[in-house]
Amino acid sequence: MSLYFDYDHIMAWEQRYRASLINSLGGFKSVVLVGTKNSKGQENLAIFSSLFHIGANPPLCGLIIRPDSVERHTFENIMETGFYTINHIKESFYQEAHQTSARYPREVSEFSASGLNSMYKNDFFAPFVQESNIQIGLSLQEKLELKINGTILLIGKIEMIVIPENCLGRDGFVDLTSAGTITCSGLDSYHRTEKIGRLPYAKISRE
Repeated sequence: MSLYFDYDHIMAWEQRYRASLINSLGGFKSVVLVGTKNSKGQENLAIFSSLFHIGANPPLCGLIIRPDSVERHTFENIMETGFYTINHIKESFYQEAHQTSARYPREVSEFSASGLNSMYKNDFFAPFVQESNIQIGLSLQEKLELKINGTILLIGKIEMIVIPENCLGRDGFVDLTSAGTITCSGLDSYHRTEKIGRLPYAKISRE
């Protein structure tokens, strides 16, 4: 038996129930740690499940930030300095990564609070997560405020990539299964990945 809900039903749900359902409805998502630092040197680390690909020429990624109604240290640091990092999460430290979602005061670094370690590479301003084996450094290119719900879209240009040699194919394909990258659904459910196959470029003729 299938359940049916219309818009009025959805909006009548209790807020947290609705958030949980709608967040998990879209299926599996990327889950990453975003590393930032303010101009005073205070490091920040936060878990996000709103990263998405925008384009490869130039290489761009989008990140959705929730409304700026409370302190958003990640957002504020990015706007202040223009730099941030994206760090893939592995099963070996997903619990520590989840802990970064707690609302620590500004003076507390989530790196220290979660037990993860920051590191710097090639003089890039923002910190990377030492435990992550796929790391991306980005510079902010554009900020768009979405009027429909007050969220903010940040578009970043990929300035550098660090990836294990055995996870990068000759055609540029990144094997996330080999990398041990995990995924998520909803707000707090984490999952392993398993590749079931790669298919050739689809054409009208299958010959």
